[in-house]
Amino acid sequence: MKTDATLKKDVLEELKWQPDIDQTQIGVIVEDGIVTLTGTLDSFAKKLAAEKAVKKVAGVRGLAMDVQVLFGDALKRTDPEIARAAADALKWNATVPEGQMAFKVEDGHVYLSGKFEWGYQKYAAINVLRHLQGVREVHAEDLVVEPKIRVVDVRHKIEKALGRLADVDATSVEVDVHGDTVFLKGSVRSVIEKEAVEHAAFRAPGVRKVINELKVRYYPVTA
Repeated sequence: MKTDATLKKDVLEELKWQPDIDQTQIGVIVEDGIVTLTGTLDSFAKKLAAEKAVKKVAGVRGLAMDVQVLFGDALKRTDPEIARAAADALKWNATVPEGQMAFKVEDGHVYLSGKFEWGYQKYAAINVLRHLQGVREVHAEDLVVEPKIRVVDVRHKIEKALGRLADVDATSVEVDVHGDTVFLKGSVRSVIEKEAVEHAAFRAPGVRKVINELKVRYYPVTA
């Protein structure tokens, strides 16, 4: 069982363990297992690394990111420079199909739109752009997944995929499929495990939407 104080200590230790993050630039607030990160970093990649690190910590029920990305003159890119870098990065990524997505860049924010057949293609596009220098945030609300194939035995395929994940306790996850939508229920040990299950579900053929209702197991100390 972890108190909020213990959880905060674990989060700080995990941030300190990350080679690319200066944990002194990040503030940590913990209340009822919900972690809030505050502060300023000089790259979006570092913000993502901090987010991922916290989600690995056992006992974290949720995460709020109040971390700003600010660039100095040496790191700052103009929107046209970011757009050119984004176009090159997408072109060289074999997972992202050409001609199915458009993007625009405004003040370091990249906005995606278009249609993909597979959920993992959407994730790949987002991840490619998140790590580009000068990118403050990637917005993919208008990038949708519309499968061209019929969903066949999706539940079985997802359950097999979960069974292959070493860091996921598949026995505690329930998978329910309605048309092209997958509902995930049950419990997991961490936020990172919850996201791993969701990503596995998105990779099943024909899946357009995943409703992730998994709960992160949390055991507060009682007086």
